[in-house]
Amino acid sequence: MVIKPKIRGFICTNAHPVGCTEHVKEQIAYVKAQGPLNNGPKNVLVIGASTGYGLASRITAAFGAGAKTLGIFFEKKGTEKRTASAGWYNTAAFQQAADEAGLWSKNINGDAFSDELKAKAIETIKAEMGKVDLIIYSLASPRRTDPKSGETFSSVLKPIGQTVTTKNLNTTMRSIEEVSVEAAREEEIANTVKVMGGEDWELWLEALKEADVLAEGFKTSAYTYIGKELTWPIYGHATIGKAKEDLTRAADAIKASTQALNGEAYVASLNAVVTQASSAIPIMPLYISTLFRVTKEDGTYEGTIEQIHGLFSENLYGENPRFDEGGHLFQNYKELEDGVQARIKVIWDKVDTDSIDELTDYAGYHNEFLKLFGFGIESVDYDADVNTVVEINHLI
Repeated sequence: MVIKPKIRGFICTNAHPVGCTEHVKEQIAYVKAQGPLNNGPKNVLVIGASTGYGLASRITAAFGAGAKTLGIFFEKKGTEKRTASAGWYNTAAFQQAADEAGLWSKNINGDAFSDELKAKAIETIKAEMGKVDLIIYSLASPRRTDPKSGETFSSVLKPIGQTVTTKNLNTTMRSIEEVSVEAAREEEIANTVKVMGGEDWELWLEALKEADVLAEGFKTSAYTYIGKELTWPIYGHATIGKAKEDLTRAADAIKASTQALNGEAYVASLNAVVTQASSAIPIMPLYISTLFRVTKEDGTYEGTIEQIHGLFSENLYGENPRFDEGGHLFQNYKELEDGVQARIKVIWDKVDTDSIDELTDYAGYHNEFLKLFGFGIESVDYDADVNTVVEINHLI
């Protein structure tokens, strides 16, 4: 099949297996070029391991520290008529590279919120890994079924308190327009916290502790985005922000419950980057396009893999970890510098449809978006016939 991108709004509904492979190889090459990660993890569980920051975490642990990795994800396999999801192809590429490097790595595809999948992961850890010393929690799901009650909850991306009207980059029309998002109801806020907050992270750590597969002095981290004034109305001070705040509560609870093991639980604050999740949030495409323009001018641009490698080397396993005022591991310090934010604000106020390319790096944003699905990579022949059915080795 010859595969061209099928973009619908803020998502791409297909993926390119060869392109996804090349994108994973690029990230592996970056990590290997940085040299070995000192005092890094040895046995790593990544919950949400197939795309974005979760995939970058798995790559950094494996190819930076030589760690064993167990990846948890929920992805769709390809057929003769339909491509797999990007995360499926990403994982297949990662596993192939791990096999070639002689790195132990296995994969579980399914609902990470379920008790059944947690049990399967624990069984694998006990049988083949020993005890895990790093657990990364990087799930991004629009809904969650509570394993205890069986009730399914859906999240929303809405402001709190009042309707917000702001600039937005319509990526379909390639235009700047105003967008209004109505305020969330209390039920919607609670449901979003239920889906995207820290409850499931807690349940994972509780299950791992009860099964006695947590190493002494283990570390665990979930990821958040704090942002600044421009993004607060839709992100930081909105429903998703409330959910992310709940991660801090969960981190404190995890530390308390694993005190006997001297466990460390963190929420890491990361840069705004192009991910499948961020592309769906109003404001973010324009904000990220502007951020790219400013940071590339300064030589401080960091994509997903650069951020995560920096998080591991500087903070999770660094000698002098950096924390922000909220107690998060502070990895997005370059983005949040006052001078950077002031320049973003100037561009934000000026930009219109006619000046998108002049004032922002929308071209860079769009290329990063395409790469999430394996498109826009120079080394790939997108006119070639490719096999859409790709197997993942060591899939449990």
